[in-house]
Amino acid sequence: MKNIAVVGYGVIGKRVADAIQLQDDMKLVGICDIISDWRIKNAVRKDYDIYAATTEAEKQMKASGISVMGNMQDLLDKVDLVVDCTPKNIAAKNVEVYKKQGIKFIVQGGEKHETTGHSFSAENNYSTALNIDATRVVSCNTTSILRTLTALKRADLLDYARGTLLRRATDPWESHLGGIMNTMVPEKDIPSHQGPDAQSVDPDLDVITSAVKVPQTLSHMHYWNVKLKKEASKEEVLNAFKTSSRIKLIHYDQGLVSNNTIKEMFLDMGRPWGDMYEVALWEDMLKVVGDELFYAYVVDNQAIVIPETIDAIRALTGMETDAHKSIEKTNESLGIN
Repeated sequence: MKNIAVVGYGVIGKRVADAIQLQDDMKLVGICDIISDWRIKNAVRKDYDIYAATTEAEKQMKASGISVMGNMQDLLDKVDLVVDCTPKNIAAKNVEVYKKQGIKFIVQGGEKHETTGHSFSAENNYSTALNIDATRVVSCNTTSILRTLTALKRADLLDYARGTLLRRATDPWESHLGGIMNTMVPEKDIPSHQGPDAQSVDPDLDVITSAVKVPQTLSHMHYWNVKLKKEASKEEVLNAFKTSSRIKLIHYDQGLVSNNTIKEMFLDMGRPWGDMYEVALWEDMLKVVGDELFYAYVVDNQAIVIPETIDAIRALTGMETDAHKSIEKTNESLGIN
């Protein structure tokens, strides 16, 4: 049993904390943040121990009636590993604290690969993370790219891949703060950062991505054109995707025609927040023409990295050396069939 801390209780942090609570080989010792509003009060309702990241935050928390167990250093003194889910670029500063403490740590995909020197995707490079000091769980889009292309690579089908990403404008909970409306914003550079990011996990991938920010918040959508190593049937391609337990094949002709209908299905399934940990890939849209493959899928930007983070905890702490066993254990705890 390993003791784990979560620093940053936002969109990802709250989901990671709940996922840790579902595991029988790790314990959530506490969460640390600077907020004192409804978000942290929901953590109090779940009986999570609360730690304040700063002295000022501690004052505000106590003024809001929140029982504070101590500061971030107090929390770090009690744990084997910390999962940092703070906003982009903050984790890079916290890393110096973790290194000085001599504590293992995980950061999220908003940080640069150089922050840890290792980037993680469970089905691709679990073994390379065993017992190392730190890793970075790559972003939601990059995670989806690695899952799908790794499945094709395992089947010896993948030559190269070219993808277009339609990116959600912002996270749903903060749509009122900005986002975009009645427009689409293309990323200036091709490739967009997701292709090179996937190569930080698997340098052998020949992948180029382009991206467009669109005015919706529920998810991302990807369109892929893949050059196969050989002519293949649709069945061969689907069998390759089925080797990943974290790719869910869905059907357009069953009413799953949009990201909101897919979200509704996962809400009906009873997933917390309607979370979709899997890549939802349209089976009946997928097309193979000779040695070319075309497919599309949806990515839940708030949830897809949660199982990856749990697996990363096991890898870094050496609790489980077998990737398949960790993935199976995580899947079962989160209800991934």
